[in-house]
Amino acid sequence: MKVYAISDLHLSINNPKPMNIFGRVWNNYLGDIEESLACVEKDDLVLLAGDLSWAMKLEAAVPDLEYIGKFPGIKIITRGNHDFWWNGISAVRGILPVNVYAIQNDCVKLGNVIVCGSRGWSIDDKTEEGKKLYARELIRIDMSLKAMEKVRDSADRVVFMIHYPPFNVRFEDSPVTELFEKYGVDAVVYGHLHGKDCRSMPFVEKNGIGYYLTSCDQIKNKAVEIVLPDKSDT
Repeated sequence: MKVYAISDLHLSINNPKPMNIFGRVWNNYLGDIEESLACVEKDDLVLLAGDLSWAMKLEAAVPDLEYIGKFPGIKIITRGNHDFWWNGISAVRGILPVNVYAIQNDCVKLGNVIVCGSRGWSIDDKTEEGKKLYARELIRIDMSLKAMEKVRDSADRVVFMIHYPPFNVRFEDSPVTELFEKYGVDAVVYGHLHGKDCRSMPFVEKNGIGYYLTSCDQIKNKAVEIVLPDKSDT
């Protein structure tokens, strides 16, 4: 089983919203993404860390989720800041296509890979409301990791999906990265960052954890493979 990731598709299948107004990198971006996923096998995982659809209501997001459902492999999604249609995990799970799983403050185990997830929040939002949202997300991230601990075996590898970057532009330690280290996460995928001027790196290794930026325009619309340690002999 291989693990791939790409995020921030900003789909609008039934109500087209051209993304190339944000730059040429968005020209035919969905075709490029589909091509990059051609190597995915049916038992591989494809992680999509938020900002999936421009839809405002759940029913309007159905065509976009069906589009994701047609990708090869087993798809796992989590919420982004623009996913306003995502209201209640039970309702979301009720409309998902086959082989698409949604995570919200919990986890899913497939083979020897456990995927956790939460939206997160901006570490740079210093408003009172921002501080409250960040603190709330820390609780939700901890909930997801606690759920993982209950099902984790020694050979399992753990990936955490979070929409917002878990650190600042200098990749400094944060309460979020400290939680990842506390629970022994093997890799983190995140998105949210866009534009040619954003300060980012596609991959950073920090305190033994690999962090993968997966916003599609930042990785040239090509899904990236997430490299996980082999723990079969542990």
